[in-house]
Amino acid sequence: MKIGLLAFVGPTTANPAVLARKCETLGFESFYLPEHPILPVNHKTPYPLAADGKIPEPYANMPDPFVGLALAAGATSKINLGTGICLVPERDPIVTAKAVATLDFYSGGRFIFGIGAGWLKDESEIMGVDFKRRWAITREYIRAMKALWTTDPASFEGEFVRFPPVRSNPKPVRKPHPPVHIGAGGIGPAMDRALRDTVAIGDGWAPLGIPPDALAVELAKLKKLCAEAGRDFAKLEITMYAPALQGDPQTTIARYREAGAHRLICFTEKLAAGEYERELESIAKSWIC
Repeated sequence: MKIGLLAFVGPTTANPAVLARKCETLGFESFYLPEHPILPVNHKTPYPLAADGKIPEPYANMPDPFVGLALAAGATSKINLGTGICLVPERDPIVTAKAVATLDFYSGGRFIFGIGAGWLKDESEIMGVDFKRRWAITREYIRAMKALWTTDPASFEGEFVRFPPVRSNPKPVRKPHPPVHIGAGGIGPAMDRALRDTVAIGDGWAPLGIPPDALAVELAKLKKLCAEAGRDFAKLEITMYAPALQGDPQTTIARYREAGAHRLICFTEKLAAGEYERELESIAKSWIC
């Protein structure tokens, strides 16, 4: 099982370069940074993981993930580097495609493009996104990015983005492009949409906190959807953000492996400059064999 770490980095934590270097030394397979460009002060959308709906303070302090991961890339040589997740519809797709390709090129093909469309309606609207159509926008943006990554010259004609033949270099090292992992899940229709999007535009699926038994059920659905679409389910990579603990970490790893996961991403929110080494060492001791 691949074990990665998602770091909530901010002004009071160690910087991404230092954290990624330590993670690589400890044997973590991947290092992820999340994204929220802004945090509305008076948000109406409740935070779904807190009883009071209040959004945790780290969400207001996230650096740009591509800048943070570039720092991490320069300080490491082996560890994979991912967005967990990039809010695709809140970004210009041409500029984002350039950032992805540049990071992948200069890191030697180590980038994993974890993507989402956003859950915080207030933020989406401030960023100019039609919240109800955010996944339609995301699907089209990803298709446009793939054109820029894989063809030269590239052109695209869609509802939300269009451009005539253009050149965009460097191209990513990974071929045909860095893996696109759909960071979404939910209940009912939201889950079904996440699975369909994985088949349509993804190279992997990366939901949050689904227990192993439930993951196995959803992967059976995903396998069926792949067969119907003529896609090879075996080529999809399954990543679990914030795995639901099943007793101890090693039992948790075994159960997720049996369910069909390939990678587990541990979360941490502290990482203070004077404490991050001890914190990362503790996580590594529990999760990395």
